[in-house]
Order: sequence, then C-alpha cells, then structure tokens
Amino acid sequence: MKKETAVRRKKVFPEAEGRQALEEILARSRRVVFFGGAGVSTASGIPDFRSAEGLYRQTGPDPEMILSKSYFYLDPAGFFDYYRRHLLYPRARPNAAHRRLWQLEQEDKLRGIVTQNIDGLHRLAGNQRVYEIHGTVHDNRCMDCGAFFPMETVLNSRGIPRCRCGGVIKPSVVLYGEGLDPYVCIGAKREISQADTLIVAGTSLSVEPAASFLEGFEGKNLVVINREKTPADRRATLVIRGGVEKVLTDETEQEETTMDPKREQQEQEWADRIDEDSEETETEKTYRDGSLANECWAQDRENV
Repeated sequence: MKKETAVRRKKVFPEAEGRQALEEILARSRRVVFFGGAGVSTASGIPDFRSAEGLYRQTGPDPEMILSKSYFYLDPAGFFDYYRRHLLYPRARPNAAHRRLWQLEQEDKLRGIVTQNIDGLHRLAGNQRVYEIHGTVHDNRCMDCGAFFPMETVLNSRGIPRCRCGGVIKPSVVLYGEGLDPYVCIGAKREISQADTLIVAGTSLSVEPAASFLEGFEGKNLVVINREKTPADRRATLVIRGGVEKVLTDETEQEETTMDPKREQQEQEWADRIDEDSEETETEKTYRDGSLANECWAQDRENV
C-alpha cells in the first residue's frame, strides 16, 4: 500500500524507474488496453509526425494538404508520389514494444491495441486484437471493382497505381477530410471502456477524433509513455518520459526477446516479397479478406 501511494505521489518517472512502476501495475491488471501513436514505430525506422525531426517539421509541402481527400482527387499523381516517399516503409520490422505487446496478448492480459499507425507492425508482430483506426498501408482496393492489392503494388507502381480493370487503387488509410471506420471505432471504444488499465504511448494526443477515445476510460490505471508532455498527463496514474520500446520491455530481455517462430518466418516472407504476382503471405491474406476481419469486429457488425 505504501509503495502504491508513493507511485501516485510521484507519478512522473524516467525510463528505468517507470518500467518498474509499470510492471507493478501490469501485475495487478486483468484487462489492459494499449493506445498507441507514431512514437511506437520510430524504433522500427519509421519517423513520427510532430516531433522535432518529424515529417511535419520538414521543409516542403504541407503534409496535411497532400494527405487529404481533396488533394487525392485533385492531384492523384502528386499524392502517390508523396505517399510512396514518406508513408511506405516495406523493410520496417516490429521492435521491442511490438514484441512485448504480443507477449501480453498471449498471456490474455492485453485485451486490445488501438493504434493510430498505418504501418501494420502490430499485426506483423502477431497481435490479433488490433484496431487500426486510421487504416493500414497493407490494404489497398480498386475504387471500381474492389479488388485487393498489397502494399508492394502501390510501392512498385509509377504514377497512379491502377487495377487490371482500369480503376485507381486507393490505400485503405484515413485521409484528412475522411471519417473513421465506424465499426473499428465501436470496437476500440468498447475495449477502452472495459479496461482496468489503459496504456497511452508514443502519441501527442493532438489528432482528433482519435484522442477523444480516452474519454471513455473509467478504469483504475492510466499510464502515459511519451518523450514529451501530453494532455493526458494530469489525469494519469503514471507518466513515463522516454522511448516506448525501452519502457515496454525488461532490460534483461530487451535483446533476447523473440517472436513466435511462425511470425519470424512470416517476416522473412514479407521481406522477400517484391513481386505482386507471387503467393500471398498470411498477413496479406488477412488484409485481403478485410481489415475488420476478427471476431470482435464481426460481433460489432452484428450488433449494429
């Protein structure tokens, strides 16, 4: 009891101390939900958006303008040129944070991942309970016939990627000016509302409506992991200043943690895939069958 009181009294910690405090919280938790942003994937080589080195701080065109619905229709060639150069990272691999979340899901302690990222790394790490509220680069559809195409089709194309039927292939990512998928939102909000511990990591919480998802959390422990201050810090039980990948793993296991052998094989298949006509990987089949294809989302569709 004294230790718990101490954590509440001094709730802002650096990485090392924060990791220990987080482990104590996780040990007492039964339903953990993870809400993550771009900072989760920076250790995988994918830059974030709003930090000092982020995409939005670089010189050049306004990313919010180019990554908008209106710009996509006005100048699709310009959109895809920017999209390929700045949003596609085919060699990115899950880092220590992704692997730890996979372990927590295997223990049935992690009940859901709500991610703002479009990189698909949580699924590549093996997690199944993933709500990709901004979509994913791995699901691309013909705007005319609805045919599925993997990320490599868009990456390896020139100009405007097109289906065999002639239709434009559009990534299933949420552009500025587009609404979020209502079924994904239903599942994500449900998991957050039922959690006893919510971990918010690698996000400035400056993007709406995703940031408002936290309003539905009524559990005991709100943990914030971020290098900079966030609007949720004041409400949080525990605030950890540092890198997500360094906090979400034990120091002794940081270099030793391995993924499920099937997932390691899948990673190799993903890395070797450069021909869009080659056999689909397991992850690609998941996205082809529908980015909402899991039991939770299927249940939500039945209940709406």
